[in-house]
Amino acid sequence: MLFANFNQDFSCISVGTRKGYSITNCDPFGRVYTMNDGARGIVEMLFCTSLIALVGAADQPQSSPRKLQIVNTKRQSMICELLFPSSILAVKLNRKTLVIVLEVEIYIYDISNMRLLHVIETTANPEAICALSPSAENSYLAYPSPVPSPTSVLTNQASNSTRPPSSTQQSGDVLLFSTRSLTVANVIQAHKAPISFLSINSTGTLLATSSDKGTVIRVWSIPGAEKLYQFRRGTREARIYSINFNVVSSLLAVSSAHDTVHIFKLGPQKASSSTQALEGGYEAFIDERRKSGGVSLRRKSMQMTKSLSHSVGGYLPNTLTEMWEPSRDFAFLRLPTSGAHCIVALSGTLPQVMVISSEGYFYSYNIDLENGGECSLMKQYRFVLSIPAFLADPSSTGQFTGFFGRNFRYDGWLEYRPLFEGIISLLPLRCIIYITSYWAPRIIHYSGYCTIERMRVHTLVKIPSWCHERVCYLP
Repeated sequence: MLFANFNQDFSCISVGTRKGYSITNCDPFGRVYTMNDGARGIVEMLFCTSLIALVGAADQPQSSPRKLQIVNTKRQSMICELLFPSSILAVKLNRKTLVIVLEVEIYIYDISNMRLLHVIETTANPEAICALSPSAENSYLAYPSPVPSPTSVLTNQASNSTRPPSSTQQSGDVLLFSTRSLTVANVIQAHKAPISFLSINSTGTLLATSSDKGTVIRVWSIPGAEKLYQFRRGTREARIYSINFNVVSSLLAVSSAHDTVHIFKLGPQKASSSTQALEGGYEAFIDERRKSGGVSLRRKSMQMTKSLSHSVGGYLPNTLTEMWEPSRDFAFLRLPTSGAHCIVALSGTLPQVMVISSEGYFYSYNIDLENGGECSLMKQYRFVLSIPAFLADPSSTGQFTGFFGRNFRYDGWLEYRPLFEGIISLLPLRCIIYITSYWAPRIIHYSGYCTIERMRVHTLVKIPSWCHERVCYLP
């Protein structure tokens, strides 16, 4: 898996591999479109429409990382192709704007006619740190601002190209650019360390920022640049992998290299929320499992510090009290595996946290919206799975340890474990089972009565191209 990301409303997932790309629905989970046309390093959707932006990931001209392709999956047609001077690092879309991010340039297009509107020259941005508002009405682009210099970027608003200051280093400032007026809307002094991640909510009114340290997440108003929230992810530095608001901007989810996802609550805080927040969350969960005297002593020291902060907090300016009373996470979850790069989002229809892992897994966690705390794993699926030899050849025998570590065996019979979720549903009926999403374009056709765990495999034939992830029950 070379690429994976949620669409703008977190209802679908686009995946790029060395063979092609696919679109998967989040709820119910299932693949809805697949195209094997060469390596794809970027696959970005426009909400749930048939419009998809593709960037290659190979040396061949057709799959060049410098070529952008806009395709219509419903009509199976190419809308346009654009070639850029260097590799495309990121693509952002809303219903009116298309943004292409190169290492030192950002191109802004009118998505209705693919007309180039503006080019922003930036300092080196190899991580493609950038965020575009999903809202076409409040359409703002956020990207790291270079270290300020006497030549301010605000003086170049009248030209068709925005040039950065002469400095080549990045600061902790964020530049807000209006893609409608094509002018700089504001500059936010977000962090002291360089910016590591940016995210804009669905209405284009809030911006979440993090720095290279990854310990503090801040939320700002757009375009006013007023700091509204400040959250403490943890005390140890960590690389931030993703930040996403939920659709109604009441929660903020953050994933990092520490294999933990933190969910923060946005909204009015109770009078005692600061104390409760410091005592709760993931770090408190870890503290409860530590029994050493050193940890107990450190906990007592933290409690004394909190007590001191409350006693003197009323006499300190807000900028200082923020250092004493950072808001901790409202809820958290721990990932099943360590070391994977994960992208997190919050479902727009259910109280669930969704996670995409670079190992090719999709996890769905239940979140208690009233009490918070640790989220519980509800479902897990895998995007890509190789084809077992015994499924490709019914005459062969062998054993396969597959999805979720559960065993499948073929020695004339196919054994099925009921706890194996997400792929097929076997009933004591005459059925045709489609399993294209994970193994291969194949149909398992069997007849006669069987139990939920054992059935006779009669034939394996190719599945029609129109069918993806379907189960058909025959009388």
